[in-house]
Parts: sequence; structure tokens; C-alpha cells
Amino acid sequence: MTLTALGRPRPSLRSGRGATPGRAPTATAIAILLAVVVAASAASVLIGSRAVPLAALLHRDAPLHAVYAARIARTALALAVGGALGLAGALMQGLTRNPLADPGILGVNAGASFAMVLAISFFGASTLSEYLWFALAGAALAAVLVHAIASVGRAGATPVTLAIAGAALTAALTCWTSGLLLADRRTLDVFRFWQVGTVGGRGYDVLLVGLPFLVVGLVLALASAPLLNTLALGDDLARGLGRRTGADRAVVGLAIVLLAGTATALAGPIAFVGLIVPHAVRAVMGPDHVRVLPFSMAYGAVLTVAADVLGRVVLPPTEVQVGIMTAVVGVPVFLHLVRRGRMGAL
Repeated sequence: MTLTALGRPRPSLRSGRGATPGRAPTATAIAILLAVVVAASAASVLIGSRAVPLAALLHRDAPLHAVYAARIARTALALAVGGALGLAGALMQGLTRNPLADPGILGVNAGASFAMVLAISFFGASTLSEYLWFALAGAALAAVLVHAIASVGRAGATPVTLAIAGAALTAALTCWTSGLLLADRRTLDVFRFWQVGTVGGRGYDVLLVGLPFLVVGLVLALASAPLLNTLALGDDLARGLGRRTGADRAVVGLAIVLLAGTATALAGPIAFVGLIVPHAVRAVMGPDHVRVLPFSMAYGAVLTVAADVLGRVVLPPTEVQVGIMTAVVGVPVFLHLVRRGRMGAL
């Protein structure tokens, strides 16, 4: 089995108890993670396109207290969506052993978007609870279709064919989505605010609709960590160790669909979070999915919240949507990883 430069063990700069070469000590890593999450969440609540006195946060009767209340709900949604996307990206990369795997690149987000447009245009869906089911179905069908297309041929579903099939399906679904939107102005009016990817203007009611799906996806994902470690050894060896690889892949695939489909339904298509976060985590924590999955979830949440905060202040008094900001941040990082040769096989 070959490892990427991101997954290759590196000499540890510390030599304390519990330190393992190439991996950050777990206690230190968790402490840093908690500090980063708290800092990002605090910044999300306190910073915005409009300056609001801190006293308004502490006093419920203050005229601008509602601004802080809205920011808290917005932060909670950003944490949930970013965590789901970071976790889904790590799952996809581990399942396919493809460093380019990401819900946006492999067509999952595009499938969810296309299904939502169909729901709005032809079935009259107008609320999240109505079109969430369509988003999940679209994400699942897109994932299955990409794998089926990539499996055609003697070599089967290799990392290269998966990336090509995902890119082709994403392009096709995006074109069909645009065609439906141009043909139906009502659908366009409903869809355009969601299309760019945003966590603003949504309350707890939106998050609560998707929360059960995210929780189930989270449980399945974290339980899949040992499965992914075994699958990384190769299907033949995994079967020799007693694993039922088909069932294992189905469990991981279900977790991906629940996480990526629900996140896309809640906030729209947000790219690059699931692509770059697992690579950054793997560079520090090593290739063990028991570590990679929870840390990818947490840092995916941090990246989404940080991108949302940056979008509020970069062009005041207007806001740049989080889906745009993650692309602004993600493209240079992605190109840097490619240029440095850190996108090899997992």
C-alpha cells in the first residue's frame, strides 16, 4: 500500500509520553482544536458587517440583541454544515482511495442541487422539510451513478476514473439545473439565494429539520473508521481478515449521502471544505481514520465558520456568501497541494 506525502509519517519534534512519530499527541491536538473552535465561534458571534456593542449580547432587552441571536443561530448552522462536509470528504477519500474525492467533485452536491430544483419546479416543494428528501435522493443517485460509470472497463473504479466520471456528471447536472432555472422564473427566485451556498438568514428551525439526518450520518461515519482502515489494506486482504467489503462500503456510502446531502440541502453547495480539510488533517495526524474523521469534522466546521466571518468583513457593508469564500480560500490551497505533489494515491 502506498501513502501520500500527506499520510507519510514524519519525525516528531516532541518526545514526550504518548507521543508517536508523525502524529500530534492526542491531548495537545484536542486542546488546540477546542481553542480554535471556540475562537472561530466567538468571532462569528462578535464580528459582522454591522458593528454591534457587546452590551447588546449580555442584555436581552437591548435593541440590537436580536442581531447577536441571529449570529448565534448562523454560527450553529455553519458549524453543523462545515463539520458534515469535512467528515463526508474524509469518508469519500478513504472509501475511494482517491485524494481528489469530495462531495463537490464527485457529483454528490450537484445531484442534490438538481433534485432540489426538480422538487421546486415540478412538485411544488417550498420548505426545507419537503425538498430535503429530494436532496438526499439526488445525492445518493449521483454517488451510485458516478461509481457505476467509473466501473465500466477492465480496470474498474480507479481514482482517476472516479474523478473523471464525477467531473463529467457534475458538469451535466449543472447544465440541466441551469436549464430548468432559466425555463422557470419562480424556481429561479426560490433557488438563487440557496445556489451560492449561504448560512445567513436561517434560524434554528432550518437546522432542526436536518439535525436527525446529520446525527445518523455522524454515528455511521465514526463507526466506519476501523472499516476504512481495513479497506485501505486492499479488498483481498480485507476479506481475508473477515470483512464483508460490500456491506462496509454500503455503510460508508450511506453516511456520505446523509452528511453531504443534508449539508447541501441546509446551506447550498459549499465547495472545497471536504477536499482540503482531510488532507490538512492527515498531514498532522497521520492516515489513521480513527483520528482523521473526527478532526476533519471539527476543522471543516472551523473553516466554514471562518469563511463566513471573512465574507462579512471583506466588502462592507455587503456580505460575500460562504460558498464563494470557501472557493476563494480553497482554490489556492488546492493548487498548492497539486504543485507540491501532495495529491497522490491514498
